[in-house]
Amino acid sequence: MSVFSRLFKIGQSEAHSIVDKLEDPIKLTEQGIRDLKKDLDESLKALAEVKAMSIRAKKESADAKNRAKSYENKAMMLLTKAESGEIAGPEADRLASEALNQKQDAENQAKSAEQNANKIDGNLVQLEQNVKKLRSKIGHYENELKTLKARATVSQATTKLNKQMAQIDSSGTISMLEKMKEKVDANEALSEAYADIANKGRSIDEEIDEVLDASSAKSSDALAALKAKMKADKGE
Repeated sequence: MSVFSRLFKIGQSEAHSIVDKLEDPIKLTEQGIRDLKKDLDESLKALAEVKAMSIRAKKESADAKNRAKSYENKAMMLLTKAESGEIAGPEADRLASEALNQKQDAENQAKSAEQNANKIDGNLVQLEQNVKKLRSKIGHYENELKTLKARATVSQATTKLNKQMAQIDSSGTISMLEKMKEKVDANEALSEAYADIANKGRSIDEEIDEVLDASSAKSSDALAALKAKMKADKGE
């Protein structure tokens, strides 16, 4: 029972160190419950045997009392027959005395059997109380085992999750993102540099044509706007 005392006080600090040293508290608890159930089976068997002894003792007492009553009746019948002349007086007295002796022996046997039955019944009460307590303890430990299993499952899941979270390198991830940002910035700057180089690499003719094309486009736009205004003034 000391095993259960250690297991089911997990909330106490000293029990924590004990449980930590156990290879598998759940398996140990299950084995303890199986042992208790085995003890319960043996107790029930002993209880049944003691009850049988009590029944036999009470039956012996009842049978002895019946024999005592029977011998008393026989003694009375012998005396009655002697009075009626069916049996000689001295013979009837002798047989009646023997019947009374048998009656006394039967009464003694009945008394002894009754005392034995009472003693057995006292032990029977104690056995029944022990069986009741054992059943209660088994039920209690089974409930505690369910709680222990649930706590173990939650603990394992939490430990696994915490371990996974601990393995996540947040600083490394941020560092990688910063490097990627720097690389993108560098690529964009490089693209702008190439564009600037491309613009500076144009010929003078390309520059002139670009300016002329732009001026021509502006002139065309101005001319179209003037024509539209003149047309509006004429009321067309």
